[in-house]
Amino acid sequence: MANKDRVPVTKDGLERLRAELEELKNVKMPQITEAVAEARSHGDLRENAAYDAARHDQMMTQRRIDELEAMLRNSVVIDDAQTRAGVVGLGSRVTVDFDGDEETYTIVGAIEAKPTAGMISNESPIGQALIGKRIGQTAQVATPGGLTPIKILRVE
Repeated sequence: MANKDRVPVTKDGLERLRAELEELKNVKMPQITEAVAEARSHGDLRENAAYDAARHDQMMTQRRIDELEAMLRNSVVIDDAQTRAGVVGLGSRVTVDFDGDEETYTIVGAIEAKPTAGMISNESPIGQALIGKRIGQTAQVATPGGLTPIKILRVE
């Protein structure tokens, strides 16, 4: 497999993906299979909305299971050696001065990014600007209003 196919993920992110996969396979899919069987028992499948809904849920859940299995197969746990050296890298929790406001982000791989939870992708504009920087350095981030400087206050 080519290196470009590898998906960077933090240790915590890997565990979250594994937990989601287990939940889908061992809890949700059996429930959906039971719902399909129940709906099927009601007779004519051509006009059975419950059956159609259960089959749709089954298809969507299987698609997510397939996605998770592919991500896990291609994932590579990132090394936090850079962070230990005070350099922003994947897995770093970074506090910055962003336009006068103190913001804290965790830099993660794209598959585990959740911006509303402060987990930003290393591929995002802010993530890209911060990677490789040290405490006290300033990075320039492309924003809709132009380049905005952000100063790195802490790296954990």
